[in-house]
Amino acid sequence: MIDALIAGTVYGKPQERTGKNGRPFVTCKLRAADGAGESHFINAVCFSPEPCAALLALSDGESVALSGTLTPKPWADKTGAPRVGLDLLAHAVLSAYNVSRKRKAAQATDKPQRPRDEAWQAMAQDDGAMGF
Repeated sequence: MIDALIAGTVYGKPQERTGKNGRPFVTCKLRAADGAGESHFINAVCFSPEPCAALLALSDGESVALSGTLTPKPWADKTGAPRVGLDLLAHAVLSAYNVSRKRKAAQATDKPQRPRDEAWQAMAQDDGAMGF
């Protein structure tokens, strides 16, 4: 198994399913390009609640980065040519949706208070009186 960070686009809609033990999980396909520009499909599965919710918020064609354990799986295509499939057990998900949501949450709690317009005007008048 390989620790991996894979960036690509969601292929299809992520699906929520329930395991035999009754626990929910999410599966999705990710299309990623290699250095030569060839596309590869990665089958991803996620069991943790936060990454599952992040995947379910995405739809076909959206950009995403997944971090987790990557397992190569050899297979043969219709012509018999050997191919490699990639399975990813995702532990973390990062997308533009997650970034904007986290940014809004941080701004709501850590946002420095801007002086009101009246305070700015008073400061500008004081600057004018001092000859600036």
